[in-house]
Amino acid sequence: MAATVESLVSYGTDSDSDNETKSNASPEKVDPDALAHLQPLKSGKTMSLALLNSAPEVAVKEAVETGVHLDPSLKEVTYNPTYETMFAPEFGPVNPYRSQQMAAPRNMLSGYAEPAHVNDFMFEQQRRTFSTFGYALDPSVDTTSQNSSNSYIGAVDEAEKKKGLTVFEVGPKKHDKRKKVQGGESDDIDNYLGPWAKYVDEKDGAKPSEEEQKELDEITAKRQKKGRNEEEAPAEEKTILHVKDAYDYQGRSYLHVPQDVGINLRTADIPDKCYLPKKQIHVWTGHTKGVSAIRLFPVSGHLLLSCSMDCKIKLWEVYNERRCVRTFIGHSKAVRDICFNNTGTQYMSAAYDRYLKLWDTETGQCISRFTNRKVPYCVKFNPDEDKQNLFVAGMSDKKIVQWDARTGEVVQEYDRHLGAVNTITFVDENRRFVSTSDDKSLRVWEWDIPVDFKYIAEPSMHSMPAVTLSPNGKWLACQSMDNQILIFGAQNRFRLNKKKIFKGHMVAGYACQVDFSPDMSYVVSGDADGKLNIWDWKTTKLYHRIKAHDKVCISALWHPHETSKVITCGWDGLIKLWD
Repeated sequence: MAATVESLVSYGTDSDSDNETKSNASPEKVDPDALAHLQPLKSGKTMSLALLNSAPEVAVKEAVETGVHLDPSLKEVTYNPTYETMFAPEFGPVNPYRSQQMAAPRNMLSGYAEPAHVNDFMFEQQRRTFSTFGYALDPSVDTTSQNSSNSYIGAVDEAEKKKGLTVFEVGPKKHDKRKKVQGGESDDIDNYLGPWAKYVDEKDGAKPSEEEQKELDEITAKRQKKGRNEEEAPAEEKTILHVKDAYDYQGRSYLHVPQDVGINLRTADIPDKCYLPKKQIHVWTGHTKGVSAIRLFPVSGHLLLSCSMDCKIKLWEVYNERRCVRTFIGHSKAVRDICFNNTGTQYMSAAYDRYLKLWDTETGQCISRFTNRKVPYCVKFNPDEDKQNLFVAGMSDKKIVQWDARTGEVVQEYDRHLGAVNTITFVDENRRFVSTSDDKSLRVWEWDIPVDFKYIAEPSMHSMPAVTLSPNGKWLACQSMDNQILIFGAQNRFRLNKKKIFKGHMVAGYACQVDFSPDMSYVVSGDADGKLNIWDWKTTKLYHRIKAHDKVCISALWHPHETSKVITCGWDGLIKLWD
């Protein structure tokens, strides 16, 4: 203890007073051993001592055990460990790749990975050998020695004896391949079985007894019969003439245009000025269910053709006695659409029984019938005089099908729509036609070219199930399912006219037919409430609304030669004339 203690000595001054004072003073208690080695100062002078323990006890370096591992959970150490102690592994051997830097080297996220003594190429080669032949080189054996080479060759021989079976496979690797019945040479057509031959060990299935076979035949026959019924053979066509004489005293039929009605029905001229219809002047009754479409006789408009959900088609007089002239019966389900040819001598009908039928307007005879086993939604003759034998129908299977009425064959298919086709309208001097569909688009086609050259579809557009061409051929009025009538240009650009949008009626869900007055002053349309709506063409203002039918007013036609006569039909089975 004495060796480690250092004494701090204070020396006195040379002044006599101080010396006297200090000489008379008694010294502090001091360890005698500490004073023994001190040399006396000058004679007559003594010193006073103050002893401090200025250094703590420290462990001797050699006493620290270097082999002790540090506990990694400790937060503090009471001695200065060596580098080796700090970086000694907690378990396992010393890291041979440890450098003298502060951190251990890393070649991957979790530490240092040592390359194996089998490199990638050798490992992959032996894996393939094992998977193919069933043996592989033992990586722990040094193949350079003679013994290991012999053992390797022995392993190969053993694997060859096992015929390639690996240690993971149990039992025989493969069964003998099943043999097939030999069936002659390939040039022997009658006896050659080839890949269709049965296996030698294959047993024939149990054959049904005679009673069971008879029962099976009956079931099969019933199924075939049921399938034929679903195809639905065309209904038998017949006609009823409702007037007393089909011909007058001059031998003229009802197709003859009357000249005693106070107006020239044969002219192509249109009235100078049209007026709003105010009151109902006639009702045609005869249909027992809702009327789905009405068409006026071409040019003259002296006859009216109507089709109904009661499967019948009727022809009515527009002038004189306004009688029902003839009824055409030939569809087994509701009739959807009708269309006259240019002269009015024939017309087409499309019905839900999947048949299109061509009728003679005068005699009532069904000339021919057409079907492709899909429901036709609309039908139109080509208006060109030299193409009156061709007609197109919009089908439920998204196609527009073109038939030749003379041969009864499909001559073209326009298959680009993504939904059932609702309308077909000829434009541009009949060189093109416009179709609308449930896919909410409008497509324009060149005649006889099955690729649409114009496609109009906007995210805001709705389906347009009724389209009408204006009398001047410049505009298409489309009944949109969002309760408005949209106007598209019918010449070259087919752009939407945003200034002419007719609103104020409710038609969502119904294909209410739109029409124009002959002088293009008014636009008329029915609606879901049975009302007849009349708008001004220039201002798009809703001028007039008449309660026309008890149920949906599905169609409204303005007579081409009259200033204020409008014909409406509805799902109440009535057809009404307004003036």
